[in-house]
Amino acid sequence: MLASGAPFAWDSFSEIPFIEECMFEVTVEDTFAAGHYLRNYKGKCENPHGHNYRVRVTLAGQELDQAGLLLDFKNLREVMKPVIDRLDHQMINELEPFTRLNPSAENLAKYFYDETNARMKTQTNGRVFVKTVKIFETDETTATYFE
Repeated sequence: MLASGAPFAWDSFSEIPFIEECMFEVTVEDTFAAGHYLRNYKGKCENPHGHNYRVRVTLAGQELDQAGLLLDFKNLREVMKPVIDRLDHQMINELEPFTRLNPSAENLAKYFYDETNARMKTQTNGRVFVKTVKIFETDETTATYFE
């Protein structure tokens, strides 16, 4: 039943006439702790320090699966896990590509985007893609990457 009180006029989402113009989104957030320092920066952040990072990945797509899901949240967590595990409790500057790329929140957001989007395209045959990645260094400071 619709919010207006009218009954649904279709048996499945695939029968909705405007579905091709719609975009669905799902978002999962996870955390990791890591150290880093910023090169070519003057200030406290040029010294080694750490953060309890949060990463928020938002997926998008036009088609739902047979269960009526864009992607099960559990599957998105599984896609994010190898990326998080690689960084968790590490000095990010010692890991590729951050041995030469500054491990800023902006570059971390792009790294997560690239890594999760490649895995997502493979897992869903391109049906679902990463829309945005937001990295939280603190509750008040974030960087976002999208294409």
